[in-house]
Amino acid sequence: MSLPENTTVLIVGAGPAGLTAALSLAHHRYHDFVIVDAVVEGQNASRAITIHSATVEALASIDAADGLLSQAIKGKSIRITSRSSQIFEAKFDPLKKHSAHPYALYIPQNVTELVLGQKLQSLGVQVQRPHRVVGMKQNEKDSRITDVSFEDGQVIRARYIIGADGARSIIRTIAGIGFSDPEGPNIANNIMAQMVSADVTFEPEPVGPLTLEGHLNGTVFSGNFFLLTPFGNRFNTELTRDGKSTTKSIFRVGCAIPVKNGEPPRAPPREYIQDLIDKYGPACITSDPSLNPTPVKVDQLVWSTRFRTHSAIADRTFTRLGAAVFLVGDAAHIHSPAGGQGMNLAIRDAIFLAEAVTKHIQASAENPDVDDTILQELADARHARALEIIGFSKALLKLASLTYDSYAWWMPCSGASIRDLILRILGRFDFVQSKVAWGLSGLGRR
Repeated sequence: MSLPENTTVLIVGAGPAGLTAALSLAHHRYHDFVIVDAVVEGQNASRAITIHSATVEALASIDAADGLLSQAIKGKSIRITSRSSQIFEAKFDPLKKHSAHPYALYIPQNVTELVLGQKLQSLGVQVQRPHRVVGMKQNEKDSRITDVSFEDGQVIRARYIIGADGARSIIRTIAGIGFSDPEGPNIANNIMAQMVSADVTFEPEPVGPLTLEGHLNGTVFSGNFFLLTPFGNRFNTELTRDGKSTTKSIFRVGCAIPVKNGEPPRAPPREYIQDLIDKYGPACITSDPSLNPTPVKVDQLVWSTRFRTHSAIADRTFTRLGAAVFLVGDAAHIHSPAGGQGMNLAIRDAIFLAEAVTKHIQASAENPDVDDTILQELADARHARALEIIGFSKALLKLASLTYDSYAWWMPCSGASIRDLILRILGRFDFVQSKVAWGLSGLGRR
């Protein structure tokens, strides 16, 4: 498909951040923009599943929340468990004192992208695919324009470029912006440096509190972390692919893979997922009769993937290469999935950025020599927020990675057992649950 030769705003990447940036521009009645993506629709991996309260509020502010609210599961809590019992539960209900959306939405990322894309189409905007950026250079005739070249030879001239093209961002690379852990390399042994995620069904279908919709369950065991989120059959149509179909309940599972175990397969097979469940998962979904009186096994492997995760942040999220160039989402910052903050920060970044860009466009129309103060202040604020979120997710990760190994022969206790005891005690107090829910919701750090 042919691309226009000129646009004021070019959005590169049509994941949650890029789609939200486009929706925010449209909400602010600005329509001279183009959004492109390098892959064919439906080929993006589905990892994130949680949209927190602050992000729902932000999406509602640009009239982009209704579709998600109608399809997502309204999460009631996040639970931390051992393999056999509950340790702590953070209930979201106390958030109704602070928000019209006192819950988290549980919805697969590919469904989030589908819903946001449909909203964008309803506004008359189509994502242009597949178009891969391969170069950027300052326009020879106008120093405030950048010529963006694509793999197929097409060129777009743009005044603003929003790089929402993921952790391996070509926009960031071409702009010469560094990307590293703010604490330096190899600061700590990250137990989530490599992870596996999968959508599965079970036979027979498991029972028990952890299998009910509305809760995200994190099981801590032997220095590892296992995630279980029941989807019921709400997303079966969107999650099944390649001719597969099922009427059974689908469960999203995720597990950190210890580095000592080697690199996981690119698309882990059913047997690999079953082994992870039996080693690290909650008892109710294992096939081990010594743990589960009604053993279950993975029936259908709907989808699986591996991925590496670490903390990194761009040296800056705004620069000029002729045009004003911005980074949002994973192009600007990545961190561990602990706390489910990545996609949420990306969406809020995009909403605030589009508002700032619109204001700068309006100011430029009145004064062509307007400086970049509006843009720089926004970039600095979002960079600071990203650093805060990276610190928050690292703290959660350290808590999850404690082991049950005794400190010494003369001290028959461990960091993990002390953590579990403290959480079990604190979890009895409503104000503690409220504080944890507040911290996860993002309401205090929009």
